[in-house]
Parts: sequence; structure tokens; C-alpha cells
Amino acid sequence: IAQMWVLVIIAGIGVVTLLLLLFAPHIRRYAAGAACRTASRLDGKTVLITGANTGIGKETALDLALRGARVIMACRDTEKGEEAAASIRAECPKAQVEVRELDLADTCSIRAFAQKFLREVHQLHILINNAGVMMCPYTKTVDGFEMHMGVNHLGHFLLTYLLVGLLKRSAPARIVVVSSLAHNFGWIRFHDLHSQGSYNSGLAYCQSKLANVLFARELARRLNGTDVTVNSVHPGTVNSDLTRHSTIMTILFSVFSVFLKTPREGAQTSIYCATAEELHSISGKHFSDCSPAFVAPQGRSSETARKLWDVSCEQLGIEWD
Repeated sequence: IAQMWVLVIIAGIGVVTLLLLLFAPHIRRYAAGAACRTASRLDGKTVLITGANTGIGKETALDLALRGARVIMACRDTEKGEEAAASIRAECPKAQVEVRELDLADTCSIRAFAQKFLREVHQLHILINNAGVMMCPYTKTVDGFEMHMGVNHLGHFLLTYLLVGLLKRSAPARIVVVSSLAHNFGWIRFHDLHSQGSYNSGLAYCQSKLANVLFARELARRLNGTDVTVNSVHPGTVNSDLTRHSTIMTILFSVFSVFLKTPREGAQTSIYCATAEELHSISGKHFSDCSPAFVAPQGRSSETARKLWDVSCEQLGIEWD
């Protein structure tokens, strides 16, 4: 009987494998999602992308450089950043790309970056808050914030605060906040924002991605009438090194890679929100596959968004009215 079950299992695996091989092209087309079709040029425009040395950040940088933008790649690891910039120049010899050091897990680094940026760069038309960490072990930033909340939300909150004046002066301008479908499973735990009482890496990630959605919506409300728009995006489930902290996720992503987006496919919605002419006055929305996307009820709460805004300012020691 045992041998029979072994044969059945082997046969089942064989059938599934055969079906995957047969339907792989169709699965890949579906998994790829929508592509950004806009042909908008960005000549004379300046773009800042965080976490642009790898994954969807690098692909976004490449696309916007091909459109003629000056692209500033803000990276924690400048060596990897320079490698990414070199590969972009190899693909696009005329690319205006430059790398600057930025560690979103350190508010001193963020302030130093912004100070130098404002001294040397006189226009900023597109800010893409792309960098992020996912499901990392419990660790704290230099300032004592839980890593997901510190990097994914508070780091970008502070960076945007420091650069928003330049964005207003450069208007029309756009801010794109990279969030995730994971925001649906997140709740802002105001009583334990930094997971000191209990910690679950998945829930911490979901909370930070919900914070991204709430931040984008509240910032859009506050910037109404300034000609600076803010939208959040879900890039899709992308096969990138973002899962490096989770062995299980890494294995699953490798096994089911045919069902996942490539980084280039995952970058399409960020590119769309940064360039599409039809979005010139659209703000406070959430996008996926280059289309408006569902936002979870907890991501639509104006009260939660305002409370998170106030708490974020308090944690960072800033006043942002």
C-alpha cells in the first residue's frame, strides 16, 4: 500500500509539473500584470528614488532615465548603488544617474542627505519613496524605532518633510509611495507602535505598509492646491531580494517564480504614477497594475491617518502643519 501511495504522489507531481510547463507562457503573461504605456518624456526633470540600487527601485530608475530625467539614486549601500548606476549607463549611455548615500534607519543620515541635497539640487519634480524592509528579525533603527516602522514609514515621512518645500517650488511635482497589498492585513497599533510588547515580522511589515497608505492619503489632503500630488502603489508580488530575511518566503518565491512579477514588471505602477499625463491632478489614491486599486477600510480612515501623522511628528521631533 505504501508503494502505491508513493507512485500516486510521484504521478501527481509529474502531472502538476507537466501542466505548469504547458501553461507557463499563459501564467507568465497573467502574472506580469499591466505595463505602463505612457510615452511621456521627463527631459529637464529631476527624480529622487530611495532604494534604487536593486529590485523595482533600480528598474524604475532605468525607465525614468531612459525618458530623459536626471535620476538621483538614494541608497544605503553606495557601492551597490554605483554598480546599479553603471548597469543603467551601460543600457542607456546618455543616462543622467547619480548615487547619494541615504540610510533610512538613521534620522541623522536622512537629515544630512536632505541638507546636502537642498544645497546642491535646485529642483525636484518626482520623489519615489521606494525603499523598504520586509519580515526582518526584531531589530531597531539607530533612533530606537522598530525596523519596519522606522524604515518603511518614519524614514520616508522625515525625508518627505525635509524635501516638501523643494517639491512645492518645483511644482507641478509628484510623490509616489510604494506600499503593498499587505496593507489589507495591517493595523496601526498605537499602543505598541514599535512592537515592544510582542513582535511578529509579518504583522510588523503589514502595519508599516498600512502606514504608507495612510501617509499618502493624509499628505495628499494637506498638499491640496499646491500642485504636488501624492499617490501610493502596490507593485504586485515581485520576485526580488526583499524576502531575504525569510527563508520560507525565499524558498516559496523560488519554487513559484513563474507566478511572480519580475522587478521590471513590478516597477510599472510606480512608473505609471510618476509619468502618466492623465494623473496630473489625481492625488490621494492607491494604484495597482497601473489602475486605481482597492484600499482596505483601515486605510481609508481619516481619523487614523491624522492620528498617525501626529504620532509620527512626535516620534521624529518635528512640526509639520
